[in-house]
Amino acid sequence: MRRELRRLTALAWPVAMAQAATMLMGLVDLLMVGQLGGQALASVGLANPWIFGTLFFAGGLIFGIDPLVTQAHGAGDNERALHAFRRGLVLALVMSPPVIGLWLISESVLLATGQEPLLAAGAARYIEVQLASVPFFLCNTALRQYLQGREIVRPAMLVVLVANLFNALFNWVLIFGKLGFPALGLEGAGIATAATRILSLIMLVFVVRKNHLLRGVFARWDSSIFERKGFRELLALGVPIALQLSLEMWAFNLSNWIAGRIGSDAIAGHVVVMHMASFSFMFVTGVSQATTVRVGNLIGARRHHDAQRAAWIGVALGSFVMACFALSFMLGRHHIPWIYTKDAVVIAAAVAIVPLAAAFQIFDGIQNVCCGVLRGMGRPLPAAIANFIGYWLIALPLGVWLAFSQEAGLPGLWLGLAIGLVVVATGLLLFITWRGPAGEGNKRESNRHLIKGSGPPPSP
Repeated sequence: MRRELRRLTALAWPVAMAQAATMLMGLVDLLMVGQLGGQALASVGLANPWIFGTLFFAGGLIFGIDPLVTQAHGAGDNERALHAFRRGLVLALVMSPPVIGLWLISESVLLATGQEPLLAAGAARYIEVQLASVPFFLCNTALRQYLQGREIVRPAMLVVLVANLFNALFNWVLIFGKLGFPALGLEGAGIATAATRILSLIMLVFVVRKNHLLRGVFARWDSSIFERKGFRELLALGVPIALQLSLEMWAFNLSNWIAGRIGSDAIAGHVVVMHMASFSFMFVTGVSQATTVRVGNLIGARRHHDAQRAAWIGVALGSFVMACFALSFMLGRHHIPWIYTKDAVVIAAAVAIVPLAAAFQIFDGIQNVCCGVLRGMGRPLPAAIANFIGYWLIALPLGVWLAFSQEAGLPGLWLGLAIGLVVVATGLLLFITWRGPAGEGNKRESNRHLIKGSGPPPSP
């Protein structure tokens, strides 16, 4: 167990750092755009849910390579892992035009949801200058997941850390017109984001090629890569993952609009605490993705009981990380909101819901790691079903009822979200207990993604 914990931690911390650094990029963008005024900030606030809602669905489809790469790597079948990655690249290029098409109608979509025309127009301008970055982002996703599946996690972390510096520089230059460039304002922020995405892929490819980590990727691109069977296998895994990510993300996006119906102070306090919870979520996502890798590798090596142990160690580690954040939230509940705002009314609204955010931290960690276990197993559908039930049938309806019918306001909304998270975490935990990697039923499912061989696979 100690050996597995060390292995898991060695994988988790670089991924967690990369996730946190990615979120830091978004925070820097908001802080710089905020200097342009409330209207620009509101436009970005409207644009980001549409940007990430569409990108995450396409990225979720590419996440379908996770179990294929991890299990092939565990089985010592490098060619199968390469085939999965190549198909992931093809899927990234195929999904880019639909995402770009959705971004082109962003203004119409925002107007249809009742947003102010001026803000919707600003959001559309911010989105449209990022169109060229879509294939770079999705190809970067495929490459990052392929490397993670092979337990290579540090290159992505280093690239994201460097990308943070370039992102801040690009924003400063293009938003405010420095170093001889014109001041482009909101459009400059969008161009900076797009440039950072493009540069991130270029840097990651450079790093992995320099270290000979892409050997064989671009060789032997024969017709077998484009076989329907291979893409059906990829989509059978990717579609449930995309649904799981989208259901969770859009549930919390919708909670922003619900909080906005309560009042301006409520939405401001809600955004502050949601950002706190999102920050902790990035760290446990590192544990989740590391658990995906370990579970998939061990299943590929036909070590199902070891994979079950890795799953439980991942859940325990994720719970510990989130328990630390829960304690930090409670101890700093009167101080952390001051980082975001000096408005006493907004701070009071945030302080009122911090205990609820702290209460669901452990459950949020459990459900996140359990989703990682299921991806490693090649069984993402239960996570999508659990998210639909927990968030859309329980959390949001209950939160709306408590907030408005029972006049509980923002705390009522957050209580509904917390209860929904408890349901999701409990359901996934029970599923892994009964049908986890060590279960006979899951062994049969996992064997669909293994290459049969005469000799025993190497130990990952």
